[in-house]
Amino acid sequence: MKRSEAARKWLIHTALSYLGTPYVWGGDDPAGFDCSGFVLECLKSVGIVSERTDYTADSMMQTLKGSILEAPEAGALLFTLDRTGRATHVVICLDPWFQIEANGGTSATIDSHAAWRHNAFVKIRPIQTKSESRRIVLPEY
Repeated sequence: MKRSEAARKWLIHTALSYLGTPYVWGGDDPAGFDCSGFVLECLKSVGIVSERTDYTADSMMQTLKGSILEAPEAGALLFTLDRTGRATHVVICLDPWFQIEANGGTSATIDSHAAWRHNAFVKIRPIQTKSESRRIVLPEY
């Protein structure tokens, strides 16, 4: 198995291990993640970014080296863009059809109790194919 294939599998394995972790606005550790904190923690686990790195979804998209893809694939990152092209959300693609993400909360979701009230957790969802603007990046593993 090539290093890149193993790294992709480890990224997905790590992401799946956090299923059910509460969404916490600004969260960047297993006590609670926001979208970028979750993806960043998973990227750190495979050595794509350093332990000291801290990114928002937009700064991650701007900084991360990788290939831009036309369609989702396992281990790729999918960034949702606003009208100005700024990334406002990031998920990890499990395959071409499903994603794993920290989602469901708002800036008021500041602890696990609020996450329970808002049903805000790390969860698996179908990848949306609607026409919203997005960028799919396959990181350099």
